[in-house]
Amino acid sequence: MKLAVLGYGTVGSGVVQILEENRDIISVNAGEDLEIKYVLDLRDFPGDPIQKKIVHDYNVILNDSEVEMVVEVMGGVHPAYEFVKGAIENGKNAVTSNKELVAACGAELLELAHLKNVDFFFEASVGGGIPVIRPMIRCLTADRILKISGILNGTTNYMLTCMEEDGASYDDVLRQAQEMGFAERDPSADVEGWDACRKIAILSSLAGGQQVDYREIRTIGITGITQADFRYAAALGLRIRLLARASFAPDGIYVQVGPALVSSDDPLYAVKGVYNAVKITGDRLGDVMLYGQGAGKDATASAVVSDIIEAARTRRNPYKLKVRWDEKKLALSPIGEYPSRFLVRLRGRLDEVKDEIQKKLQPERFLVLDGLEDEFAVVTSAMSDDTLARILEGEPGRFISRMYLEEV
Repeated sequence: MKLAVLGYGTVGSGVVQILEENRDIISVNAGEDLEIKYVLDLRDFPGDPIQKKIVHDYNVILNDSEVEMVVEVMGGVHPAYEFVKGAIENGKNAVTSNKELVAACGAELLELAHLKNVDFFFEASVGGGIPVIRPMIRCLTADRILKISGILNGTTNYMLTCMEEDGASYDDVLRQAQEMGFAERDPSADVEGWDACRKIAILSSLAGGQQVDYREIRTIGITGITQADFRYAAALGLRIRLLARASFAPDGIYVQVGPALVSSDDPLYAVKGVYNAVKITGDRLGDVMLYGQGAGKDATASAVVSDIIEAARTRRNPYKLKVRWDEKKLALSPIGEYPSRFLVRLRGRLDEVKDEIQKKLQPERFLVLDGLEDEFAVVTSAMSDDTLARILEGEPGRFISRMYLEEV
């Protein structure tokens, strides 16, 4: 089977490398040899053996009937969308690692692939090297999914781990992450939470069967996290993680991304460094944990090649798997109404305002830490974010920050 790779950057070069170096085992698993006929890129690569396969015009690939699969690893929505859609319309299978593309256009491209009886696979778009999507749509189909909670961004998890273990500042760990290649020069997609937001939108869409608009998900990044937050977390025996979570409750579907306090009873507590993990809770099976490298050249490329192999195995099958993901928009319930417990940091001396705070918040616990002058923290009882916000409106100038406690 001949295929074309769209993009020869970090992931694209990794895909080419794996297909070449693991050719023997890949041929066995795919049931046939796989050959890269073209690699599309704006650049040339003199001295690289791939240069003889480089093309700059996508129409060369689109109009070549020998090419039965395109592998999109360019990133961004445009022109990736036009390229993948064009391939599917021309009867070619498509594989992508592009979370932006899948979050925005996944339902449409899946439906088109079904109509054209080809495959559209995107395993690497959520968990990098961690198999998440295929287990959800093939192995967890007897359960009603109640909750998805995950650490879905390796960059921020690495930064939070360093801040916790080394006592470093946010600026220092960001600089370190950039020097090590874990963070981009412009790290906003990671540190502001948008990368994790798109990934939980994909998982929520697959679990709910309809399109979840990532732009409607409340998303808070890690830019406001300080060493004071880690001190409070340590006092409670908890860890701070950037969690993406979706809860399918009887009264609605709640999806959000933000820093959370995780207890040692939760398997996500042990996930450190650039590793990612997804915890899926079913109504019959209970919790399932999927853990591994969520990013990086080799991990992501490995997931892409696994999709290529799967597409090769099934391309002659006239009965393609119909993934339940309708283009109709799934209405999300207001996340501000979702009940949680919170760690709230407040300015002032506790001994002066304790009775007042006790009356308003009815906290489960007060915390005063040495070295943190003129501030304290409370652990609230279960309440909605909106309720907490209304209470804090009556305390102008006192509120510092709040973070929800992930329930086990």
